[in-house]
Amino acid sequence: MKHFILIVIGLLLMNATARAQDKAPAMPAGELTQRMQQAVPYRLDQTVQTFTKTVHGGVQHVIVKIPENNEAQIRLIQAHLRKTVEQLKKGDFSLTEGVHGKNMPGLTQLKLAEPDDIRYEYKALKNGAQIHYSSEYPQYVQALHEWFVAQSRAHGNAVVPEHERHHSAVTE
Repeated sequence: MKHFILIVIGLLLMNATARAQDKAPAMPAGELTQRMQQAVPYRLDQTVQTFTKTVHGGVQHVIVKIPENNEAQIRLIQAHLRKTVEQLKKGDFSLTEGVHGKNMPGLTQLKLAEPDDIRYEYKALKNGAQIHYSSEYPQYVQALHEWFVAQSRAHGNAVVPEHERHHSAVTE
């Protein structure tokens, strides 16, 4: 019965947030880039950021465009994403709010999650790092998907084939 109620609530929230998402004003690209560069320690012009949805949430990658002789940027990416995971685990979405504002799609729902409702898993990569976001609760999966779509729209979503391939399994 608990799962049924969670599913119904998730569907209702999905409908409401889908309508709200269409009303969210777009931020000018130049302003977004400026806010983002102020929020991260690595150089945006040397990196690619992707947001790939999965069955249970999604995976965010931040990688350097040219990894050779770019260890400093890789270390900055890794340190930043480790810090981001620690903030998210505490329910702290201030980085996202600072860049995108408080009305970003999915954000209100994500902030309602209890500490164990959403998992945030950091992983270092040879060319950057990733965060795997996942939940078993439909309302949080939906919120993650909305948040990922908004991130993709705001930042673009470059295709990184070697990463997309290993995140499409149903088990994720």
